[in-house]
Amino acid sequence: METGRREMMAMMAVGGAGIAAGAPGEAHAAAAVVPAPVLHHVFFWLHDPASTADRDRLVAGLRTLAAIPVVRALHVGVPADTEARDVVDGSYQVSELMFFDTVADQKAYQDHPIHRQFVADCEKLWRKVVVYDTLRV
Repeated sequence: METGRREMMAMMAVGGAGIAAGAPGEAHAAAAVVPAPVLHHVFFWLHDPASTADRDRLVAGLRTLAAIPVVRALHVGVPADTEARDVVDGSYQVSELMFFDTVADQKAYQDHPIHRQFVADCEKLWRKVVVYDTLRV
């Protein structure tokens, strides 16, 4: 078996993805390994979408959630300036994506005092929240 194929198979065995490209035997990582099987993705629409102060305050509040022990990874973002297509919804102002090891951990996060404080401090900033929770299959 050639070296590139062995490297690609090893990456796939640990949950990564590999794509052979370029010269034979050359492997390149295509994507990072997802840190945990439960994803919690939340989209926020602000009362005042034009307010950078409100956006920044929400982002700062979201970042405090990383201190909750069951949170494996946290990504806080704003809509990317990608190609406009019918399937792309960039109407929100802020999103957060969290990773958990189990559904029970996600529930523990919901009940954690840091999360409760975040909601108390920031809920007046948003007019709408949509949550997507997924489990890796």
